[in-house]
Amino acid sequence: MSVRHFLTLTDLSPQELERLIQRAILLKRRHKEGIIDETLKNRVLAMIFEKSSTRTRVSFEAGMIQLGGGSIFLSPRDSQLGRGEPLEDTARVLSEMVDAIMVRTFSHQDVETLAAYSSVPVINALTDDYHPCQLLADVQTFVECRGSLQGKTVTWVGDGNNMCNSYMKAARQFDFQLRICGPEGYQPDTQLLEDHADRVTLVSDPKAAVEGVQLVVTDVWASMGQEEEQAKRERDFAPYQVSPALMDYAAKDALFMHCLPAHRGEEISEDMLDDPRSVVWQEAGNRLHAQKALLEFLITGSNIQAPV
Repeated sequence: MSVRHFLTLTDLSPQELERLIQRAILLKRRHKEGIIDETLKNRVLAMIFEKSSTRTRVSFEAGMIQLGGGSIFLSPRDSQLGRGEPLEDTARVLSEMVDAIMVRTFSHQDVETLAAYSSVPVINALTDDYHPCQLLADVQTFVECRGSLQGKTVTWVGDGNNMCNSYMKAARQFDFQLRICGPEGYQPDTQLLEDHADRVTLVSDPKAAVEGVQLVVTDVWASMGQEEEQAKRERDFAPYQVSPALMDYAAKDALFMHCLPAHRGEEISEDMLDDPRSVVWQEAGNRLHAQKALLEFLITGSNIQAPV
């Protein structure tokens, strides 16, 4: 069986993604019931971090431990990556020693290069272009709370960043419509918009964008590496803050998500995370279980089992 990677959501079929979400829900239920699953016993995950992290590191590391395996943390400060070893060589060496490689970095091209030279699965744990693991957790959360996303409408409010890009791919893979709302000059990649024209609509007015939708999602206005743009972005994005008042325009049973960390008083109001429509803590926790299901699938190559 050829090695499978997970660089964007389109590396898995819609059917595989659906089974993966159901497997994540089962693993979560079993974990809460105290059942031990050691499907990755004696397996090792290499975790390469060039960007700082809380949720990504803890969820992948805890996930490997819970499934009976282990993980190794690598950063440029304490590996040969920081001394200029080519990514191609790193991929070949790690492939001889570990069962999968997780990468959180800036350039998406770097993740693609690692995958091209790796003989074990490579997982994109965030690049400047995509954040597919977060989308697995988001979809799992919606399914747990409201059922399938198929046929629903989701609104992304904010920057056309890696999360926005991943939501566009999710719209295709999970069969929902996506509205994107943000200031002029911050729209996502033109080619991505063209490729998903049947799924994505640009809406300039935030109230119109969230009108009647089932899910509202946002993210920080300045991502890692854009800190010098913070002041300008705060001015440009000020009309696009998500608040309980804005959520009132959405469907009565609408949910709110944010991948975190959140900046209260900026992209969200001070009270948005505590609103009853907010499921951000459940969403954050689901990073653990969605990634456990992903790791199982990629490392063992086994069929994903749905809940019974």
